[in-house]
Amino acid sequence: MKILANDGIDASGKNALEAAGHQVLTSPIAQSELPAFINAEGIEGLLVRSATTVRVDLIDQCPNLKFVGRGGVGIDNIDAVYAREKGIVVFNTPASSSASVAELVMSMMFASARFIYTAGKEMPNQGHEHFASLKKSFSKGVELRGKNLTIIGFGRIGQSLASYALGCGMNVVGVDSSGDSFKNVTVVLNGQPIEVKVPIIELDIALAQADYISLHVPKQANGAAVLGRDEMKKLKKGVVLINTSRGGVIEEDALIEMLDSGQVGVACLDVFVNEPTPRIDLLNHPKVIATPHIGASTAEAQERIGLEIAENVAEIVSKQA
Repeated sequence: MKILANDGIDASGKNALEAAGHQVLTSPIAQSELPAFINAEGIEGLLVRSATTVRVDLIDQCPNLKFVGRGGVGIDNIDAVYAREKGIVVFNTPASSSASVAELVMSMMFASARFIYTAGKEMPNQGHEHFASLKKSFSKGVELRGKNLTIIGFGRIGQSLASYALGCGMNVVGVDSSGDSFKNVTVVLNGQPIEVKVPIIELDIALAQADYISLHVPKQANGAAVLGRDEMKKLKKGVVLINTSRGGVIEEDALIEMLDSGQVGVACLDVFVNEPTPRIDLLNHPKVIATPHIGASTAEAQERIGLEIAENVAEIVSKQA
């Protein structure tokens, strides 16, 4: 097949696809030019990440597409149901980036707990002349050990985060729609796996007791927020909110209000409503730690994603043979 990896692909995945006889193009094509390019070049497989969208109009204009693959967890940038109705295989790579996202969340919790993010910005500008005052400002940090972490969305990423947090001595509960009362999470300590039962509890209870809340949910129907103004009013004052899932699952207007009032102590955000142009007042807020949607952007995760893509393509080819 001729495959376009429009948002790039790790060398491991590209090499595996080429070793299987496929031609892989990696030069990005502008969204508006995609249909013409796909048809002119005879592209049969399209690989995307977050930047490229695959909507009904593109699907209708590209009748020769056999598959669309998303290098990552969600597929909300693909009209997957419609594509499948047209006979196009749609897949993602949900198993590859869990640890990378979980480690980003842990780094955000540590950064907020010890003012690392803010101190890192202030020290170059003021550290030479105002060392003592900065030390006083940033000397009221807290430990993660013993703090309550609520994980909303307890799938692969949520469970991976739980394993890290449990290893740090945090108290962890999950929220999901499975109906389970608990889920087993494997914590690896010094190479030894230990099974831990994590309680799955109702959202309102989980919100009220949390010191830290991390969201790992897909984009909601009609763009609804999981945490809106009403939910945030139920939070423990000073809670830290972390969103590495999708922009919009935390209502941004309400979040700024809650940050200003102190109801939310810190917000750690890797995703935003208007990517790639998030709102400036949110980015500049002194209580926001912001990163540019890098949850899965580690060398290890990208290698795993590339290889998982190659495995999916091999399975598609074998079924179509």
